[in-house]
Amino acid sequence: MIEGVYGSLAGSPLEADTGARQFSPLIPGSAALEHEPAGKLSGMTMLAPGGTMERRYAMASALKALAPGAPFTLAAHKTRGGQRLKKELEGFGCAVIETSKSHHRICDVTRPDQPIGVDEAMMECALQEVPGLGLWSQPGVFSWDRADPGSALLAAHLPALSGDGADLGCGIGYLSLRVLASPKVKALHLIDNDRRAIEAAERNVADPRSHRLWADIRGPGAPKLAGLDFVVMNPPFHDAGREDQALGAAFVQYAATILRPGGVLWLVANRHLPYERVLAASFKGVMSRADVHGFKVFEAIR
Repeated sequence: MIEGVYGSLAGSPLEADTGARQFSPLIPGSAALEHEPAGKLSGMTMLAPGGTMERRYAMASALKALAPGAPFTLAAHKTRGGQRLKKELEGFGCAVIETSKSHHRICDVTRPDQPIGVDEAMMECALQEVPGLGLWSQPGVFSWDRADPGSALLAAHLPALSGDGADLGCGIGYLSLRVLASPKVKALHLIDNDRRAIEAAERNVADPRSHRLWADIRGPGAPKLAGLDFVVMNPPFHDAGREDQALGAAFVQYAATILRPGGVLWLVANRHLPYERVLAASFKGVMSRADVHGFKVFEAIR
């Protein structure tokens, strides 16, 4: 039997065995916890997600995969679900021992013989077609149940693109569908570090010109692309609930490395984010194409 870990524990009060198997959907290459055989895991350490539905799904998936009586340790920052963690676990029929450390609530439980409501929670929070949106998505994915206004603004300003390109941080494929509406597009690489987003995009973007990649563009596992004609993106600027402008800067810099000379980047960002300097450092021409409703759209030429 194996021990599991969910999430990057760096900076948290949790520790896991070095041989534990990673199950976070945000760490490319990890196993899918919801697909593990029931009752097979010998233990689980989880940095619980901040979103209520996402957290409920992760906890239910773990309780289903754990063997009866197996230890289950969870932590959540007090501002990101920690204050509700004990009550949520008790709702699954767990007896909880709760402690606090480093602004986190830590809950220790053993997996009950018969957890309550596990299958229902997994069904409620699983990959699903969102009414009104007409696309497949899942709680935990960026803007999971609605069109993000920044992405919608960028989609409205995109010209008919052509050649080979990429959608960085593609999410469920909202922008990709707009890009692929152009018959001049030959190929489009959809890249995201969230497995759930990639699985949704596989359903939403059936175009044979599309290629989906579960990868983090910031690390050594970044796809080795080159010579692309265009890149589109609505880059992230939050990490674990905290604003991190370096995220967007990394996306811009990666885009510059995969575009051919003369290739074009289309980017949308919140108005307060200072991407102009980062764009100017890597692109020979930067043009503002829209600045409305708290968002700005740029076209940048490599």
